[in-house]
Amino acid sequence: MSFYRVPGKGRVDLSRPVTFTFDGKTCAGGRGDTVASALLAQGTHLMGRSFKYHRPRGAVAAGSEEPNALIGTRRGPGRFEPNTRATVQEIYEGLQTRSQNTCPSLKFDVGAVNDAAYMLFSAGFYYKTFMWPRSFWDKVYEPFVRAAAGLGVCPSEEDPDHYASRNLHCDVLVVGAGPTGIAAARAASADGLCVVLVDEHSEAGGTLLSEPQAVIDGVPAWDWLARELAALKDTGVKVMTRTTAIAYYHQNMVGLCEKLTDHLAQLPDDTPRERLWRVRAGQVVLAQGALEKPLVFHGNDRPGIMLAGSAQTYLNRYGVLVGRRPVVVTSHDSAWFAAFDLADAGAQVQAIVDLRADVPEALMQQARARGIPLKLSHTATATRGRLRVKSIRVNPVTGTGVGSPEVIACDAVLMSGGWTPSLHLFSHTRGKLAWDDDRTTFLPGETPEACVIAGASRGLWGIKAALNDGAAKAREAAAALGRAGSAPPYAVAQDRTGSGVSARELPTDLSPGRAKAFVDFQNDVTAKDLRLAVREGMRSIEHVKRYTTNGMATDQGKMSNINGLNIAADALGRKQPQVGLTTFRPPYTPTTFGAFAGYHRGAHFEVTRKTRIDAWAESHGAVFEPVGQWRRARYFPQTGETMDDAVRRECAATRAGVGIFDASTLGKIEVVGPDAVEFMNRMYTNPWNRLGVGRCRYGLLLGEDGYIRDDGVIGRMGQDRFHVTTTTGGAAHVLNMMEDYLQTEWPDLNVWLTSTTEQWSTIALNGPDAAKLLQPLTDVTLTEDAFPHMSCTTCTVAGMPARLFRVSFTGEIGFEINVPAPMGRALWDTLWRAGQPLGITAYGTETMHVLRAEKGYIIVGQDTDGTVTPHDAGMGWAVGAQKPDFVGKRGLARPDLVAEGRKQLVGLLTDDGSKLEEGAQIVFDPAQAIPMTMVGHVTSSYDTGTTGASIALALVAGGHARLGETVHIPMPDRTIAARIVPTVFVDPDNARIRIPAPETEGAAA
Repeated sequence: MSFYRVPGKGRVDLSRPVTFTFDGKTCAGGRGDTVASALLAQGTHLMGRSFKYHRPRGAVAAGSEEPNALIGTRRGPGRFEPNTRATVQEIYEGLQTRSQNTCPSLKFDVGAVNDAAYMLFSAGFYYKTFMWPRSFWDKVYEPFVRAAAGLGVCPSEEDPDHYASRNLHCDVLVVGAGPTGIAAARAASADGLCVVLVDEHSEAGGTLLSEPQAVIDGVPAWDWLARELAALKDTGVKVMTRTTAIAYYHQNMVGLCEKLTDHLAQLPDDTPRERLWRVRAGQVVLAQGALEKPLVFHGNDRPGIMLAGSAQTYLNRYGVLVGRRPVVVTSHDSAWFAAFDLADAGAQVQAIVDLRADVPEALMQQARARGIPLKLSHTATATRGRLRVKSIRVNPVTGTGVGSPEVIACDAVLMSGGWTPSLHLFSHTRGKLAWDDDRTTFLPGETPEACVIAGASRGLWGIKAALNDGAAKAREAAAALGRAGSAPPYAVAQDRTGSGVSARELPTDLSPGRAKAFVDFQNDVTAKDLRLAVREGMRSIEHVKRYTTNGMATDQGKMSNINGLNIAADALGRKQPQVGLTTFRPPYTPTTFGAFAGYHRGAHFEVTRKTRIDAWAESHGAVFEPVGQWRRARYFPQTGETMDDAVRRECAATRAGVGIFDASTLGKIEVVGPDAVEFMNRMYTNPWNRLGVGRCRYGLLLGEDGYIRDDGVIGRMGQDRFHVTTTTGGAAHVLNMMEDYLQTEWPDLNVWLTSTTEQWSTIALNGPDAAKLLQPLTDVTLTEDAFPHMSCTTCTVAGMPARLFRVSFTGEIGFEINVPAPMGRALWDTLWRAGQPLGITAYGTETMHVLRAEKGYIIVGQDTDGTVTPHDAGMGWAVGAQKPDFVGKRGLARPDLVAEGRKQLVGLLTDDGSKLEEGAQIVFDPAQAIPMTMVGHVTSSYDTGTTGASIALALVAGGHARLGETVHIPMPDRTIAARIVPTVFVDPDNARIRIPAPETEGAAA
């Protein structure tokens, strides 16, 4: 057995040995050990190096609040994870772990040179350093900083695990399965409520696991715990261990992350690694307990220095003495009990050093009975030791500072500055905090959520108080749900309650420039850094946080925030409530991306929507692309064709004969009601009053800022009914925007909006022979006079009920046929068969893009970038100048939006015929010095379609006034010259869009 294992202590099953590796060395432990407890059992305190100074670091805590002992873990091929807390990672056979932030080794780290040069890395150094000379930053500083930045090593392999998610509803959710949470769950379940009890540890019990000597209702704590957990199971309470409540959202939704396999050597088939729970609870009981505060003194971060309560946990739960000759430094009663437990387990406690002059006599009697030296009104001022603490220097506290020092040899230092209620989840609810002067900490106040806080989370110490307060708060929650809830009062013997003052920054006899008294261990923030931030003008605690990084990142201030606040308040000469507390943000502890993604990865990354014609396209060899969650056919290659070959063939066939295209993904919204015309007038730039029934109009939708948001063809199907189409990707946004205005700005309008995107299958026919193909299948006369361009009607096509639109996105004669979605495939098959004599050709989105670009038709989101107005896009004709108002009208009048030199949409033809890259930047003068002044960019670019040349659309500053001028596109290997031309490359007179008059009999003869 290890020298630091205590026989008969703890809950670790040493009869079931487990081996794992740490930095390649084989280590041993027992079933129930964590990596930290197993390493401490063999006397290993050095577990990593600090982030900024690369100082030796060991475990300072025993739970998820641990800031130092961050390790990399490998659970098999591809299963590597950085920044795992050694204090919560359970060991299992074959687990591989490594220390982090070291080079070349943990004991000898060249990065420790930063510690010697610590004066160069004071708070805010990154705001002041590496700024000059600029060229040196680019070539030297930046590469060095990027290589040195970060904690751990990012995994390079694809994660082979899978993750799950579930929804759960309950009456009462209890967070924290310590004595408070267990009592709350018992009380809430007594009246038949559905109760869920969650805890982040591997077993329920909380502080009871660290205090086996307690007696509850005449039963030893661990026996009482087993009995209560069995009773909870019998009453139907769902107890979830290894489950962390990571976030508390509005309407009482709490996010839970459950670890399912991280403690297993053999992974069960198809078992997810983690499961994310979205819990909706009628009432929430927060029983998260409290976190012990470290003390702030020079050298308080050496391996072997840890929280007194954590040392107690390692002893009583894991059976491990963290040191044989410890010194306890405290300002709170609780650390005395830790000293007593270690002394009773065989440790020779070298001293209890207490900042207070007055300590309860009962505590001093127990200390004297164990032969523990006492040093009241004393404080720690420094420690020594390279890879583990070797000694501590203590000084008496006098009225003017500190007295003569005394050095005490030791192999561990146990510190306690009191306790801080765990308020992270409570803060997620936007609950108000109240400062308590007696405890020198914040306590929970009011919250907008249906939530109660119990036990140490609201400043009540001791098992008896925890049990009875948990039951009382659960009854309060049950009453809010209309139930009684009941539980008898608990009788607790040997209850260890305590009090004390909260030590801020302990006095030191070192000059401020030399002292390294750490407040935030994870981010290497010292008390000196916090005081420097105040001297440099930081007055808000949020500014102090960001300037120093205190409480940032994964720590979220669990151990550092209160100490940091106290020091900042002292430096500012203000009370703590006046300085305030930083925001605790979710998640409560670091959570894997996999847990958040859940099932949404690979093919399940997002929903794939398919049209009714999708199966036909797949069977005909289509190559697909995702567009706004839809799977769309991009092109239809024939044998041996590349994409460019296929697109050229599809373009030519459509321009010469007839092409068929699946347009079902277009967004469709039914706008109906007596005020439908007025609603359309207010939403879109165009006027709609005079649009007759059976006619269509291109509609342009702006944001309040005057920039283009969406467009589409809109047909008036009746006096009070419009068929609105939107872009494929903009359907949901446009509907939401319409609903927002209708409900908040114009509730007086009688209008109803219905999404009909999936109600209709839409098939587009385009080309000179489109009308010839469609005429035999419909009862509509397809002539230029009877059914002109931009007409719409309700009819039948191939015997199917349909809405027929005479529109074109190609510049050819075009029709869009809308039939009920289930009929879409049948109509496609009918049109395909009927079009064979005419050489019908199916085309995809890539050909559609080429055909529309040749006509200068824009695609919102590609040829616009959120800063393009209708006038910039050359579509001022679509803005109703006489309309009194519409969404975006005031935005269009802003001076910046009518100023000269705005980027405007133009066409480009390259001098050498080469195809431009989309997104490529444009300059007027290619000879200017780098960095060049960019005047625009290429928005769309296509190889030869039917024009015989590569074409492009681009946004260019003042482009409309620069037709015929040459611009330049710098590329890595050359600079390409291009001429600015109009956006319409094919048929500028729109002659091809008209249906020829039928030939007379005489003319035919």
